[in-house]
Amino acid sequence: MRQSTLHQLKVFETVARLTSITRAAEELSLTQPTVSMQIKQLTQNVGVPLFEQIGKKLYLTQAGQELLVTCREIFDRLSRFEMKITDLQGLKQGKLKLSTITTTKYFMPRAIAPFCQLYPGIDVSLEITNHERVLERLNENLDDLYIISKIPDRLDVALHPFLENPLVVIAPKTHPLAQEKNIPITKLQNEPFIMRERGSGTRAAVEQLLAKHGVSVKVRLELGGNEAIKQAIGVGLGISVLSQHTFTPEAAMSGLTILDIQHFPIERHWYVIYPADKQLSILANTFFDFLQQESQIIANKMRSQIGM
Repeated sequence: MRQSTLHQLKVFETVARLTSITRAAEELSLTQPTVSMQIKQLTQNVGVPLFEQIGKKLYLTQAGQELLVTCREIFDRLSRFEMKITDLQGLKQGKLKLSTITTTKYFMPRAIAPFCQLYPGIDVSLEITNHERVLERLNENLDDLYIISKIPDRLDVALHPFLENPLVVIAPKTHPLAQEKNIPITKLQNEPFIMRERGSGTRAAVEQLLAKHGVSVKVRLELGGNEAIKQAIGVGLGISVLSQHTFTPEAAMSGLTILDIQHFPIERHWYVIYPADKQLSILANTFFDFLQQESQIIANKMRSQIGM
């Protein structure tokens, strides 16, 4: 093990976490042969197999499980060291790691840009993914702060709401209900719907509301991105429920509208969360305070864009 490098341990941790050499290579921006070689060299240094392959799936051996725990302890200690150095440097240098759900892409760049202008020596890493993956990253302590729109169950986290995230029904302007007001939710019965992928917080909220009112819709498509959903709505494949923040001026110009359906919008918030026992660095605390201050500015800009 004395001959092993931190790079090899990082490659191992990534493969172990993703259970895939291909996905690990993509995340690390390495070739698959390079990842395989690093794992081979590390295995030789350890002296026993770290993975076993059954069919197309990789599984950790007992030694691999022990090494994964050790790797995470090492990386956690290094992260704490980097945090102390950043604190000592007084925000002159450092790296801020954020993990957010996909709908935040409509406002997070607006918050990050002025923060980076205030602190030009700070590098910001932004991971944009779905709700389940954000919680996985939280469990693995991969980031400084996490931004979600659904309160997690059975997780001991510090939770801070900072921005409203209403969900609305979006349809083509040519839809038969487009000109109606105060439409009963039962009018959605059997409507062709375009849903976010399973694991999405938006989808979970929509399904819960429809079930509460006994409404059944026809799920025609499942798509993993809001832009793809808006394009599908625009070509007449169905209607959908998305964050109101996704209804940009471009969406209105492309022929989309918000339907006035009873029980909508679904009132939700975005939250900043992190493990309850996590000690935030000065950098993470500074960005958290900054984000709270910027949230009202972001909300006002979004409202003005959609004419609220």
